[in-house]
Amino acid sequence: MTPEAFRTMALAQPATTEAAHFDRRAFRVRRIYATLAADGASANLALPPDEQEHYCRLMPHALAPVPNSWGARGWTTVALAAVEPEEIAGPLSSAWLGAGGREG
Repeated sequence: MTPEAFRTMALAQPATTEAAHFDRRAFRVRRIYATLAADGASANLALPPDEQEHYCRLMPHALAPVPNSWGARGWTTVALAAVEPEEIAGPLSSAWLGAGGREG
């Protein structure tokens, strides 16, 4: 997955806005649910901890908890080169919903 594809998928989530956030690009609906690293190599998703555990077990080649207290709260790093867009659609949607996104 390219950083451009990730950005497109994030912005396709309803009511999502994009803004600078430190050295990253942040995507938010009510709260930030995803960030994209400046180098485009990774993204972070804010997942509920139980979903973080599930997705990290499902895709250990590409997903891992952020290695600090943020990771304990569900923030998960995605190695973009290691995933296909269809693999990240579920985790991205979960992060969006957790940040206040509403379907329909």
